[in-house]
Amino acid sequence: MPIPAEPIVFMKATSCIQGPNDPVMLPRDSVKTDWEVELGVVIGTRARYVPEAEALSHVAGYCTINDVSEREYQIERGGTWDKGKGCDTFGPLGPWLVTRDEVADPQKLTMWLDLNGRRVQSGSTETMIFSVAKLISYVSQFMTLEPGDVITTGTPPGVGMGMKPPLYLKEGDRMALCIEGLGEQTQVVVPFKR
Repeated sequence: MPIPAEPIVFMKATSCIQGPNDPVMLPRDSVKTDWEVELGVVIGTRARYVPEAEALSHVAGYCTINDVSEREYQIERGGTWDKGKGCDTFGPLGPWLVTRDEVADPQKLTMWLDLNGRRVQSGSTETMIFSVAKLISYVSQFMTLEPGDVITTGTPPGVGMGMKPPLYLKEGDRMALCIEGLGEQTQVVVPFKR
C-alpha cells in the first residue's frame, strides 16, 4: 500500500481485546486473516488537541499487540477498516504494561513475529512512518483520548497480505511475537465457534 500523507485511523472493538496467549479465532467465512506485530501505546492522562512536543507526557506505558486483521473484511468489503480489525480475539495485548519511564525511547525498539517457527516480521519502531508522539498528537485532534485508551502504531514488513503469493492464517497456525523489553506473546489459531 502507498505511504499515507497522514496516519490512517481506525477503531478496534473493545470486544476483540484478550490476553497475550489466548487463541485467535478465525471469523466465520474468513479467508484472509493476517498478523501484525505492533507497539501499543496506553494513554495515562486525558489528551485533547495535544501538541506533538507534549504528547509523550500523556503516555502511561507501552505493550506488545498483535493487530490481527481480516483483509477481505478490511479492504474488499467497502467502508472503513473497522470491520476487518475488530473481530473477536483480534486484539491480544501484553503480557505487560511497561511504564513510560522504563522505555528510554519508544522509537528504538526491535520487534519480530514468527509464524509456525519461521520469522516473517523483523523490524524496529525506528522505521515507523509516524512517531509515537505524532500519532498521539494527531489522534487527539479528532477525539479526546482517555486514560486506558490504546493506540496501535503500525507494523514492519512481513504481513501475509504482502507476501507473494499472499499467506493467511489457518486453523492450527502458531504465532509468536515480541517487542524488545515489552514481552512475548504466543497464539494458536482456532476455527470459528459460536
